[in-house]
Amino acid sequence: MSKKILTGALAAGLVLGLTACGASAPAADAGGGDEKITLKVQGMPAATDQAGVAQFEQMIADFEEKYPNITVEGSTNVWDPMTFSAKLAGGGIEDVIEVPLTEPQGLIDRRQVTPIDEALADWDHADELNPQALAPLSDDEGNVYGIPRTLYAQGLVYNRALFEAAGLDPDSPPQTWDEVRAAAKAIHDKTGKVGFLIESKENQGGWQLAMMNYAFGGEMEKKDGDGYAPAFDSAETTEALQLLADMRWADQSMGTSHLNNQNDVIKAFAAGEVGMYMGTPGTYKIAKVNFGMPNPDDFGITAMPQAGGDATLTGGQVFMVPAGVKGAKLDAAVKWLVFAYAQPAYDPEVAAAQAEALAQDPTSAVGVPAMPMFDEAQQAKIDEAIAPFVNVELAHFAPYKEGTPALELKAEPAAAAQAVYGILDTVVQAVLSDENADIDALLAKAEGDAAQKIASGAK
Repeated sequence: MSKKILTGALAAGLVLGLTACGASAPAADAGGGDEKITLKVQGMPAATDQAGVAQFEQMIADFEEKYPNITVEGSTNVWDPMTFSAKLAGGGIEDVIEVPLTEPQGLIDRRQVTPIDEALADWDHADELNPQALAPLSDDEGNVYGIPRTLYAQGLVYNRALFEAAGLDPDSPPQTWDEVRAAAKAIHDKTGKVGFLIESKENQGGWQLAMMNYAFGGEMEKKDGDGYAPAFDSAETTEALQLLADMRWADQSMGTSHLNNQNDVIKAFAAGEVGMYMGTPGTYKIAKVNFGMPNPDDFGITAMPQAGGDATLTGGQVFMVPAGVKGAKLDAAVKWLVFAYAQPAYDPEVAAAQAEALAQDPTSAVGVPAMPMFDEAQQAKIDEAIAPFVNVELAHFAPYKEGTPALELKAEPAAAAQAVYGILDTVVQAVLSDENADIDALLAKAEGDAAQKIASGAK
């Protein structure tokens, strides 16, 4: 499987409305037959997003012009794991669903979604899709069950100005967790600022610990018969937590405020109070727009530092087709996915039109790296197309773009991810608030609690 996954920089990933920005609607296509099909699809924005609704409706109109035998009904319903199985059994689910990347493997294992390989193969550019972007949507035999909408890979965000103030080279950010520790201590000792900060509440502490677990070579869950079992009570997770404890208590480089969610961390970072945190290139816009980072060019990001894992956590939103959607309706569902999400992301003209429109907004961030949906050659064409409209300092994203392709992208836990994250919040909080916290005992209890949550079918 190719690991060359981050060669480009799309302005905002795969977004709604790209089709409306492109050329005039294509000529009608029989769509594989004359059978009249009504296709119900998730992904329609809420009514309060009038511009988004208008774009979505235009996309439907363009699609129906190309495929006159297919009628598309947009749905504002969103993924709800508590009701999905019942709706699936009762026939009340849409023909195309949008789910977070925590869900596909469980849905595939339970055979609640259907493979789309054969229908997808009818698209001329199917073989140019990025294999690693499809990996979280595939089974062990390589059958593909969905199309990405937005995907990301975690890295290490850092404040270039604080690096310089601490005598560190902002063009050579940490590549290992030992280097993160050393940089955090230097920032604290020489500037008095927090060297490194981690999220720790609202399930985000467990989420961030999963990132470290992967970077240290661990696993969050493992296959157990027809299901999953927790696997984070391991030497790798213990080592990651001990590093946090050493940074917090021995180095004093993590500050004293340790009940933080993502917004808390980014807000402090934007104010110049934090040197490093785990995040994605997309958090650039949060720092710039939401929290008014005085000099956005101080934002730097590198690939996730490693400690033996050569991996980083990936996530995002994807579209899938529920089990039971077969034959002509399955073909229609895949045609919709290609038309609405894959083809626009493939087309450099559409990417350029979107980038040009975004560049008119002073709060935009055109050129921030996103995981490409296609191979390196096609992404290079998109990069060239949007280049005139890029309004960020690309060099400050270069360590991320250059380092991330070497890493394995690992999806979030397949079973009860949010419940597991919530359990691990308490572990992270304990390590950061109690100098004498027993990491082994904390992990053992957390794994037992997680096993119960997974067994109960919690989400």
